[in-house]
Amino acid sequence: MTHPQDLSLRQQADAIRHGDISAREMLDATLLRLKERDNDINSTPVVFDELSQAQISQAPAGPLFGVPITVKDMYALPWRAARNGTTYNLIPASASGAYRNLRDAGVIVIGIANQHELGIGTTGVYSAYGPMANPWNPLNCAGGSSGGSAAGVAARIVGGSLASDSGGSTRLPSSFCGVVGIKLTYGAVPYDGYFGAATTFSAPGIVARDGGDARLLTAALLQRPLPQQSGSGLRVGVVRDPFWNDVQPEVHEACENALALAGWKAIDLKIENLELAGAAFLGRLIAEAGIPSREVLSSVSAPTRALLLAGLLTSARFVPRADRVRAAVRYSLASAFDSVDFLAWPTAPATAPSLEEPWVTLPSGRVPVDVPNVRQASLANLTGIPGVSIPVGLDASQMPIGLQLLGPWGSEARLLDAVEHMERASDRRFVNLTPPLAR
Repeated sequence: MTHPQDLSLRQQADAIRHGDISAREMLDATLLRLKERDNDINSTPVVFDELSQAQISQAPAGPLFGVPITVKDMYALPWRAARNGTTYNLIPASASGAYRNLRDAGVIVIGIANQHELGIGTTGVYSAYGPMANPWNPLNCAGGSSGGSAAGVAARIVGGSLASDSGGSTRLPSSFCGVVGIKLTYGAVPYDGYFGAATTFSAPGIVARDGGDARLLTAALLQRPLPQQSGSGLRVGVVRDPFWNDVQPEVHEACENALALAGWKAIDLKIENLELAGAAFLGRLIAEAGIPSREVLSSVSAPTRALLLAGLLTSARFVPRADRVRAAVRYSLASAFDSVDFLAWPTAPATAPSLEEPWVTLPSGRVPVDVPNVRQASLANLTGIPGVSIPVGLDASQMPIGLQLLGPWGSEARLLDAVEHMERASDRRFVNLTPPLAR
């Protein structure tokens, strides 16, 4: 008999709607699976056993009625303050905008998805709840900062999770864990009760197992339909340097093969002012991060504390310079999207590194993985455009590889068209790959 959480998110919603399983039975099965599988990966450290039961009687009969999901610790809930991966109530308990939209669709929030502390990291190694491990190999990183969201979905604990993306935080862990992760257009969802409201980079994200599930959950979050169209015949801009040239060979090969398999027209592009984008992103981000209270600062890990304190040394004169670069890059992107439908390059430059030593070896040398991860991901955050990571295979160590697509502002529907086209072109062999923990 098929376990309810082995069904897709769409199938779960349909099964509840048609009476094949009750919402309460779905919830009970999900909570049991969470207890059975999460010890090794620590994806969902806070579980709402009784509160999730109470939500069923209050949930509206929306398109996702009774479907269990997790919510990243960056969002306030009516019964729990947002802690952002710390032990402190940093945003008071409230119905955050993103939660309200998903609640209206009928979802049941079963717990808090683990995350890298304060959202400052792409590994998931540091969190008040402990590190997040990868379902493909618990000795490896799940990614960050939304590592709990990606790990929980990959392990078939939940069918979807509400994440966020301030510098690749949805896309990078989705690549590491072999699931679909989409970053929304900046400002597309109400930001009240969300840590992203304090930055000009952050946007909510959705993690799901495939493009169809991501479309259903994203439409609920955006509260607008995302009509499906053909994803064939697209023009894809390929920016070789540095996004393709400085990645592990297996990652490069898998992403190239996936583009060829999709049959899209690949067009080599150069985007003006792109060489300045990384510095502009980091300079502006550090300035926006601010310094938390002395209690919070003293409680976080040394690497996180060092990054926060570095912000005090950043001159204010860099902020208007970063904004000028941002405007120039946005203009260049608008010109690029006149000639291509999407941009494409590997989501992460390497597959998930070890938890003990999260470094990677690239053609440019051996470096902490955060540095090239941010390089691969931050353009979408600097400019506000949406992006998605698609699973496109495994490396020799059986760790997932992700391909990233970036689209024009507001193009979430077309991005998901591309995801679903890739799934059809590959006979779903990438998206159906299952980690050992879920077999």
